[in-house]
Amino acid sequence: MQFPVTRMRRLRRTEAMRSLTRETFLQPSQFIYPLFICPGEGVRKPISSMPGVFNLSIDEALKEAAECASLGIGGLLLFGLPESKDPEGSGAYADDGIAQRALRALKADSSLRSLVMIADTCLCEYTSHGHCGPLTGNGNDCTVDNDATLPLLAKTAVSQARAGADIIAPSDMMDGRVAAIREALDEAGFTETPIMSYAAKFASAFYGPFREAADSTPQMGDRRGYQMAGGNVREAMREIELDVAEGADMLLAKPAGPYLDVIRATRERFDLPLGAYQVSGEYSMLHAAFERGWLDKDRAMMESLLAIRRAGADFIVTYFAKEASQRLR
Repeated sequence: MQFPVTRMRRLRRTEAMRSLTRETFLQPSQFIYPLFICPGEGVRKPISSMPGVFNLSIDEALKEAAECASLGIGGLLLFGLPESKDPEGSGAYADDGIAQRALRALKADSSLRSLVMIADTCLCEYTSHGHCGPLTGNGNDCTVDNDATLPLLAKTAVSQARAGADIIAPSDMMDGRVAAIREALDEAGFTETPIMSYAAKFASAFYGPFREAADSTPQMGDRRGYQMAGGNVREAMREIELDVAEGADMLLAKPAGPYLDVIRATRERFDLPLGAYQVSGEYSMLHAAFERGWLDKDRAMMESLLAIRRAGADFIVTYFAKEASQRLR
């Protein structure tokens, strides 16, 4: 049947009708809010390139977490900013490291039990050179030593699980990291702790503001030797397949908005829970347009998140988590 018998606009006529026939939904429990934890007390340092986002001391992070819990947000993704750094990123796996102390404080607060605590498992915030593991080579010809990095990531994961992390999230893109982490977690008695692998993490220009937030800009070279090339969807599927075979329980695609096709391809091929990280550059780009009055803030924010969900993501790591959750109330 075709027009005039078939009229698609019939189901768009009222808000109630549109709500009844909506295919894709957003709700606060689908959002993960990133926190950047720094040393000190009473610290709430604005990140200049990310309006509304801060480096937080643990006491301030507890306040932020309480707000997230009250809004029904699903969880937190923790990044640590250590007091000092070294070439091997030892602060990442120190039992008294900044992320570990934050995890213990967050898990000790019974009012935060609704929040899933996810630990970003990487060394880049902790290394003096800003790369994701120990280096070989010199200057711009340096590269991360993949195999030397694996035991350090495994130590970091065990330390984070011991501190209370509900999910371990390796974001380094080293080959074999999921298997190394799974083996270490199991040997340490954390057989029930899941791994959420950043299985398809692309070398993206959209990470720029994050590097200010996490103080993780590489001091030499770049990360294109281990993060993926932006044009390679088939390679992304191979990366994901390998991580699943090594024991990944969940998947995370990064970035989100510029890589919706990767999210869709992943959703169609794999049945694991799938998240997407709406990264700092996506957030900052939209905020720049909001500040100039070029885009309606609420509508553009919600549309950007809905697009990620529609592409196939079950949950979204986003700096808009609090604002979007307030909008959904």
